[in-house]
Amino acid sequence: MSKKTARQPEQKTARSPIAPALPEPKIKTAFSIPKPAMWLGLLAALIYLPSLFYGFTELDDSIFIRDFQAYNEDLHNIVTAFQRGLFDAVKDPYYRPLFSDSMIINYHLSGAENIWGYHLVNILLHVCSVVLLYKLFRRLNIKELHAFVLTLVFAVHPVLSQAVAWIPGRNDTMLAVFSLAFLIKSVDYSDSGKISSLLLSGLFLLLAFFTKETAVFLPPVALLLLLFVHDKKWNDKSNLVQYGVWLACFGIWYLARAMATTASANMASATALADAVHRLPVIVQYIGKIVLPLNLSVFPTQKDTVYFYGIAAIVLLAATVLLYKGRSTKIVLSGLGIFLLFLMPALLVPTHLNQQTFEHRLYLPLIGILLMLSQTSLLNNRLADKQLLVGASVVCGVLAAINLYHQQSFKDPRSFWGQAVETSPHSAYANMMYAARLDKEEKAKSEGLFRKAYGLNPREKYLNFYMAELLQNKDSVAASEKYLLAEKEISNYYKCDFMLARVAMERNDYAGAADNLQKYLAHDPANSKANNNLLLLYLQLNQAEKAKAQIKQMRQMNLPVPPAISQQLGM
Repeated sequence: MSKKTARQPEQKTARSPIAPALPEPKIKTAFSIPKPAMWLGLLAALIYLPSLFYGFTELDDSIFIRDFQAYNEDLHNIVTAFQRGLFDAVKDPYYRPLFSDSMIINYHLSGAENIWGYHLVNILLHVCSVVLLYKLFRRLNIKELHAFVLTLVFAVHPVLSQAVAWIPGRNDTMLAVFSLAFLIKSVDYSDSGKISSLLLSGLFLLLAFFTKETAVFLPPVALLLLLFVHDKKWNDKSNLVQYGVWLACFGIWYLARAMATTASANMASATALADAVHRLPVIVQYIGKIVLPLNLSVFPTQKDTVYFYGIAAIVLLAATVLLYKGRSTKIVLSGLGIFLLFLMPALLVPTHLNQQTFEHRLYLPLIGILLMLSQTSLLNNRLADKQLLVGASVVCGVLAAINLYHQQSFKDPRSFWGQAVETSPHSAYANMMYAARLDKEEKAKSEGLFRKAYGLNPREKYLNFYMAELLQNKDSVAASEKYLLAEKEISNYYKCDFMLARVAMERNDYAGAADNLQKYLAHDPANSKANNNLLLLYLQLNQAEKAKAQIKQMRQMNLPVPPAISQQLGM
């Protein structure tokens, strides 16, 4: 048989029905959390859900919502805010127009009494910050699980509760939204060179500038991220273009601020520099509150904050960094630099403007510490991803519990100022504010707190007014005068004029009493008691024409006029 005609045996293939198919080898996939940004945003909202039912704390929030009601009603002030100071048009050094605009818009959506609407906006801003922080960490090539864990810590950390649960704390959450968006777009442009990313980064930087002065440190932070975390060269064409945009944004903000009617903060004075040196130890206190958040305060002072937690926290943080041999020194130093850069404004605030070491100022600096944690043995260990997630969830659960407990101090004025006195007993302002909010049944405790505050600082704003009020309530009218005059010198508080009118009446100085009431009514024109007293004084002084003019004015404001006086004057 020839080779051509020889029949070759059939070869069995893998697809032969006779031989069963071998199972496909399983490919091990990395652990992944589905829709991580969504879960982070949801958890950030849930942790602060109780704050929707909180009221005022009577620390600035009532000023921006109630006292500024007439200002907030006028939508034209959205533009005016760029031309004036925050608290006062000409006497205030704080220039924060977008914060002011947010309160105007919130007022038109919520009014002055539906305070839950203001709390809702605060929560939404925090949710946005959380989502953007996660996206920034991922954009910087931090592992997905690590980015999730670090952002989760940010979402529930109790040291940030003041920034969310306290309405004026939105200044820091708004700043964070614009800052994080700017940083993300800066990295995007550095990689892609897209003009859209460049324009957006410039827009977000400009918005950050007009939100809070802290934004002047944003370009150096962006530079740290681009050079040492994202491994770009300082003289890359894309970076050089960005430097120009940053300078242009700064120039626009600086020019607008220079044209606004704000007061000088005297930041370059010798006193301000001395204050900054004195505040340096606050860095240790702040690190302690981040790593070991066990001594939180709604109204913290440097004097009443212990250093033990800060020292222990620095030791723990250094140990976890050094134990991880695979750490990137550049990223560690960048994280530390970001922390210090964002904290710098808190150190530079002169004590005559603000003596508190508020915790809402840690909202952005915390990001630097979290970046450092990405290079520690806490995240980079032999644990499987699921085990790491479980461990991190337990830690975050503890942080969330502390947060929920601490949040309750922001629910009303009495809770707020009671915790302030408990944690900052040497604050004259805290003792005064708590005393003013105690019930009438607690007069003895209230008076004791007022006197304690006066002993701590007799020139505390409004304290002399309260001391005078105590005396007048005890019918020691003459003795109250020195306190009222002192308060007029310190704050020129208009309510002193009403009480000074009573002092003048005690001396039968009717002309002086009328003069003081006129000054008072310039600030509170619809006060029925003050108007009625002024009318009686005009009669006592035989000033019939002024009495008639006073009656007409009272009727225009729908205030009651005694019928006997109207008949006496033929009106």
